[in-house]
Amino acid sequence: MKRNIRKLTVAAMIAAVYLVLTMIFYVTSFQPLQSRLAEALTVLPYFTPVAIPGLFVGCVLANILGGNGIWDVVIGSLSSLLAAFLTYKLTYKKPKRKWLAPLPPVLINAVAVGSMLSVLSDVPLFATMLSVGLGQLLACYVFGFPLMLLFERTKKINELFKDIS
Repeated sequence: MKRNIRKLTVAAMIAAVYLVLTMIFYVTSFQPLQSRLAEALTVLPYFTPVAIPGLFVGCVLANILGGNGIWDVVIGSLSSLLAAFLTYKLTYKKPKRKWLAPLPPVLINAVAVGSMLSVLSDVPLFATMLSVGLGQLLACYVFGFPLMLLFERTKKINELFKDIS
């Protein structure tokens, strides 16, 4: 029981941080040519599968409050769920593969969210896919990967993730 409460608490904290970061950087989070800084958190399934529902719920809530309507709630959120799951499957407890942790969110969101934004905004598909892909590269590799390395070296955070996996 206590372990389940911890898992739920960590997932809720991840969702809250994702939501807050998305709302703080609202201007760049919901445009046809976008970069969502909160996507740096998509490396967290490298540490624990508990991050998967946390990222999904955070993304759903952010997309409900965002400006792209039901399409973003469904397509954007499911893209994040799939990316988080693939990050987990590809890298969890595989330290030699840690550099791959940011890759699924970059590729999946570039294609899925880029396509959705192209249809919703009448911006050419290549432009939206490139923009989302570059934004994801920035968020996931420039911010997320160093965050992941920092978390690995931070004893308390590392213990938190190990205790709930």
